Amino acid sequence: MQDYATHRRFNPLYHFIAFPILAANLVITGIHLFRAPDAGTGWSFVVAFGLLAMLGVGRTQALMTQDRVIRLEERLRLQALAPAFAGQIEKLNKHQVAALRFASDAELPELARRVFAGEFASGREIKRAVTSWRADYMRV
Repeated sequence: MQDYATHRRFNPLYHFIAFPILAANLVITGIHLFRAPDAGTGWSFVVAFGLLAMLGVGRTQALMTQDRVIRLEERLRLQALAPAFAGQIEKLNKHQVAALRFASDAELPELARRVFAGEFASGREIKRAVTSWRADYMRV
């Protein structure tokens, strides 16, 4: 069962394999470049940097797409469950919208009212206020 304490998701292939390997590769090639500067070690460093940058850009693009889908999903939920707030979702930042997705359908209208009233300064505060957690297992 997912709740505030367990809702963060790690992708083992990304977080524990690809990123550490490519980050270590960048450091190692940087050390080689410092110790024996030449065109070959310079190019190896450039490639290592490019690979790490490519991994980061890919992750960022996936997260941006996920944020857009979450915003659309929450706009639709607000239209159905709290029509008075449906047109106001653009006033919220991405962390507030993402936090609202964890509220159950029964809890969403009142929680949305509180969010739009300015009761919460961050997405974390919104998540902590959720009493009936709606799990999300399909995150990037």
